[in-house]
Amino acid sequence: MRRLARLCFIFFTAWRYGLLPLLRDNLKPGIRRSLLSVLCWTSPSSDLPRGARIRLTLEALGPIFVKFGQVLSTRRDLLPEDISDELAKLQDQVPPFSNEESRRLIEEALGQPIEEIFVSFDASPVASASVAQVHFGILRSTEKHPEWHHRAVAIKVLRPGILPVIEGDIALMYDLAKIIERTSEDGRRLKPRENVAEFDTYLHDELDLMREAANASQLRRYFKDSKKLMIPEMYWDLCHTNVIVMERMEGISIGRSEELRAAGVDFKKLAADGVEIFFTQVFEYGFFHADMHPGNIMISLEPETFGRFISLDFGIVGALSESDKNYLALNFLAFFNRDYRRVAELHIESGWVPANTRVEELEGAVRSVCEPYFDRPLKEISLGIVLMRLFQTSRRFKVEIQPQLTLLQKTLLNVEGLARQLDPDLDLWKTAKPILEKWISQQLGWRGLLDGLKSEAPAWAKILPTLPRLIAESLAQGQKKEQNGELEVLKALLQQERRTHRLIMGALLFAGGFLAGILIIGLGIY
Repeated sequence: MRRLARLCFIFFTAWRYGLLPLLRDNLKPGIRRSLLSVLCWTSPSSDLPRGARIRLTLEALGPIFVKFGQVLSTRRDLLPEDISDELAKLQDQVPPFSNEESRRLIEEALGQPIEEIFVSFDASPVASASVAQVHFGILRSTEKHPEWHHRAVAIKVLRPGILPVIEGDIALMYDLAKIIERTSEDGRRLKPRENVAEFDTYLHDELDLMREAANASQLRRYFKDSKKLMIPEMYWDLCHTNVIVMERMEGISIGRSEELRAAGVDFKKLAADGVEIFFTQVFEYGFFHADMHPGNIMISLEPETFGRFISLDFGIVGALSESDKNYLALNFLAFFNRDYRRVAELHIESGWVPANTRVEELEGAVRSVCEPYFDRPLKEISLGIVLMRLFQTSRRFKVEIQPQLTLLQKTLLNVEGLARQLDPDLDLWKTAKPILEKWISQQLGWRGLLDGLKSEAPAWAKILPTLPRLIAESLAQGQKKEQNGELEVLKALLQQERRTHRLIMGALLFAGGFLAGILIIGLGIY
């Protein structure tokens, strides 16, 4: 009954914001379309574009639907541009839960009263989103951790009772996706169930704060000595699935450009650093922050770290295999060298295109996508859009794009957008190309061979002393097998000879008996 009531509310909200005509136009002719047409007559008229109406509907349905819209906005390979642009405007605006509730959750998770853990604790949250909210505090030192003395920290608390809400809304989304697939041909093209499943995965990953802490810890390890990026330290003894405690980072959101400009931040350097950080994460480590919107990125104004990026919120990260990185780097380089045949060959070599695909046909399709970009200066070319167009072209050839690459494309679009807001003249390719060439040199050139030998050296150091013995054993086994093989052949020949001998003896006996019988009969006649 609860799900049915929620479903009725969803349809009422869609009617209220004038979305029913959009649903009707995508339905096959029949009873359903006729009934929806009747409802459309009573729907309030709206002069707003369809993208704005969809955005307002999701905002009215609550934080889980807002978050779904945010994720959906990244699927520009599936959605029309006007809808994607509107969904990208969605922001989490969720009222915080009570101070008493947050204190109770923290004390339950950490197993101690707030006063025993923190010298001070700000009960009013500094940020509140659909899944969690954040408080500030100052740690007490403990016998085990005297170094914690008066450390400023941020405490992230999972919203209470969020799991049943999420499960209910996700179940409804699956129901709606099935309805759309059954009733609309255009809806099937958008793959609604796949999109809901992808969102389901992201959301459940965010519900485990220990996963977020582990992601942050890994990125911090990669950028430990970086002069361009800062990642908060996690206090593992105070981290649990619903509460994590991390180093408090001081900075200003990258979205507050006027304040940053007034503080003397160099925007051109900031834009170039941001692009370099992202491509380093992707191609050097194959592990990247995949939720890089202004709310999760700050700039430090502290004298010793002035102008450095600060990354927050690591619930969604992307991971790439060596083959993924190789595919992307070579594709980008081939694209900027206008080697479309190589781009087509890379698609086929990756195994994502059916083996019977004609290279010339795919090359022509890639050329039609990429060539228009070369009428523009390189600084105006969007790598994110190029990647998206390549993915769209690939779909025509029955390619199933990997989820990690879709996540990369979404993050690349975010990074490009942020970088060009900071520096409209940014030449993204000029910044990214040295990183790509360095990675390709490390992986595919002589340097890559030497690095590979270095990394395998410890294993070879153990194997080399045993090689003579292993070779001798192998030869001995080979000889033994060969001797065994020769014996088997001799046995087989002997058996064959015995069988032949028996057959000959049997034939001779038969012939002798036959002749003897004839003689006896002949003698009897005489």
